[in-house]
Amino acid sequence: MKISKKLFMLLAAVIIAVSFAVCSSAAENVTSLHADLVVYGKIFTSENNQIVEAFAVKDGKYVYVGDKKGVEAFIEKGKTEVIDYTGKGLVMPGCGNGHSHYMLGYALKTIGTTIDLDEKPDKFLAETVPAAVKKAKEAGAKAIFGQGWNLVSFQDHIPTRQELDAICSDIPMYFLDDECHKALANTILLVKAGIMKEDGTAGRTELRGGAIGTDADGIPNGFLSEQAQTYVRSFLDNDNLYTLDRALANLAEIEHHMLSEGYTMYTEGWGNYFVNTNYYEALQQLDKAGKLHFVAGLPYEIESWMDMDEALNRAVDAKKFASKRVMPRWIKLLVDGTVESGTGFVDPLYPDGHQGIANWEEDEVTELTRKANEKGLTMHIHIMGNKGVNRVVNAFVNGGKDEMRNTLVHVRNVNPEDYKRMAEHNIYITSGITWHHNKTGEADYMREHGMAPIGQEDKSYPFKSFFDNNIPVTIHSDYPALSGSPDDPFGIMEIAVTGVLHSENGDPWWPEELVTREQALTAMTINCAKQMFIEDERGSIKAGKYADFLLLNKDVLTCPVMEIHTAKPEATYFEGEKVFSK
Repeated sequence: MKISKKLFMLLAAVIIAVSFAVCSSAAENVTSLHADLVVYGKIFTSENNQIVEAFAVKDGKYVYVGDKKGVEAFIEKGKTEVIDYTGKGLVMPGCGNGHSHYMLGYALKTIGTTIDLDEKPDKFLAETVPAAVKKAKEAGAKAIFGQGWNLVSFQDHIPTRQELDAICSDIPMYFLDDECHKALANTILLVKAGIMKEDGTAGRTELRGGAIGTDADGIPNGFLSEQAQTYVRSFLDNDNLYTLDRALANLAEIEHHMLSEGYTMYTEGWGNYFVNTNYYEALQQLDKAGKLHFVAGLPYEIESWMDMDEALNRAVDAKKFASKRVMPRWIKLLVDGTVESGTGFVDPLYPDGHQGIANWEEDEVTELTRKANEKGLTMHIHIMGNKGVNRVVNAFVNGGKDEMRNTLVHVRNVNPEDYKRMAEHNIYITSGITWHHNKTGEADYMREHGMAPIGQEDKSYPFKSFFDNNIPVTIHSDYPALSGSPDDPFGIMEIAVTGVLHSENGDPWWPEELVTREQALTAMTINCAKQMFIEDERGSIKAGKYADFLLLNKDVLTCPVMEIHTAKPEATYFEGEKVFSK
């Protein structure tokens, strides 16, 4: 067939255009292979314990994860940064902290006073409180705030409001204990909260979910526990105590602290501790300005003395502070206290016959869970005693949605039958394994002093049982409520594997609940991402996810087990950018 010159020219133009498009596309594909960063080394991916040799990062995300040969195609000489970390330690995903109070801890450093765990009452009254008063008055503060005293150290002498008044009576004083479940207050603060009347007589002497200490005449003595201390705390001048500027300044310190320890994501223990949303707003501001280098989960705490529906509406309103790396999507409840202080909700009873404190009834937790889940909020519940755990599991099963990943926090004791229900209903645990250690003889001490139900003295925070029952479990530090335990992930990892705190004279604690190194790493990486609903973006080293990873100075998978706690990041990367370097 004869082709006209005009048709020939048209076909030729089409062929040239198509060839150019194909060549351009091929060139773009080749260019797209070129990575910004390539890392070699022993790489733990947190994907089914997989170990690989290399990965490539482009535009803040992993584009290749595999062997050395495969990654070579991603290197463009002179443009791709190459880090050969072979033989220097372990490369792994950034860690997560399932529950920590960094906001409170760093606020204390600037607006308050930190009290040593082993400090005695005499020093507290003679030195610590006067120094706190001086610091507050020089700063023009309208409240005096502190945290850290220990009930065991203070048990022979709980300072009274009168003793605090003798040091300062014109400014409200509030001193929280190391567990954040008990507090000491002076008279002016008790009057402000209505616990006392101005004439010195008793005001409100009962508060749901809490205990108000009284003297022999029934007059409040300044000692507050559980929900009583959260109630009185709400009467501090919180807006002046914790301002937006203070929150912004603290966040710079918090970020440095987290990144230096290897954390790139965490869930705050309570986002509204100072009864405002300044921390939420500060996080959002930093994120929108491109200055936030971790992911923050924020629970809104609701106390049992509040009107539930009003508080729930405030929690829903706090969702307006959401941004790419800021997630205000949880509600925090305190359902009981702590087992060791006698306020955990337990069964069998404590040796003296009491059962502990239950701040909420089961039907209330069920109803709140139903309403919260319907509004897109996940429950994040502090619970330690096995009776309380059973109550919360019932509430999640009967009122919650399994896909909402409702979470139990700390969890000291669990009835065997509740493990199965947790697994069946996708209930998450963020474990207090950081406290899974004790000095030699501590179980005998607890037994002699009736500090735990009979038979539970040498038990504490289960961990392996969650893995055995296919329950999603994460690790937390609960900082600054440390009880002498570490905050960093590898100090916690060593406890999870050995049941021993390296600096403590102790035997392995409850060995049946210890886990493998791989399980510990899983709990602090991909499982934390799942708890925060970001497992498709973070928590493991996988193509398509954000490149949040650590270059550790030690291989925590093979080093001597009692050296795990010495592991530290030589560098921390967030979305492919080095954000901390030792």
